[in-house]
Amino acid sequence: MPVRHRRPLARFNRASMICLTGAALLATSVAARSEESPAGLWRVEDGKALIRIVDCGGKYWGVVAWEKSPGIDRKNPNPALRSRPTLGMPVLLALTPDQSGEWRGRIYNAEDGQTYDSNVKLAGAGHLRVEGCVLGIMCGGETWSRAAGQAVAAAGHQPPAHGTTGTARAKRSIADETPTQVCSGIGRR
Repeated sequence: MPVRHRRPLARFNRASMICLTGAALLATSVAARSEESPAGLWRVEDGKALIRIVDCGGKYWGVVAWEKSPGIDRKNPNPALRSRPTLGMPVLLALTPDQSGEWRGRIYNAEDGQTYDSNVKLAGAGHLRVEGCVLGIMCGGETWSRAAGQAVAAAGHQPPAHGTTGTARAKRSIADETPTQVCSGIGRR
């Protein structure tokens, strides 16, 4: 009888080891993919803003998660959007990966109210190269640095306790929202 118990237990141990090994490989693969994507919190080159990039179903969107000085989208070509706050505003629009390891889409520049073709690529450990192009030939850009998850709090910016989303719910930091919340808010920002 003890032999019968050992065989199922031995099978269970082998099966457990296979499952654990598979889980470890999957976790390693997921971690490697997240390091190879632009998703995360990024500090712009001049340090005046943090951009949160999330994967919204295979397209990456970047929204302003923190800014040193609150701004308004005054130069937006749509008059209805000229009074919207820049905090929470989408700036990287529907980036999709290409074969060269870059992401392509559009980028909105609130400083001039224009939207440009965009190329985004990882540029070494903890850096992201972001470029906007006119007619695909005149390009300009900057290199962003990965920010820690607590960077918004460390930067001294928390939404005011009395702020609301307009639905009487307390306003929360975009850096604290889940990717699903960020993605679902893109069309309303």
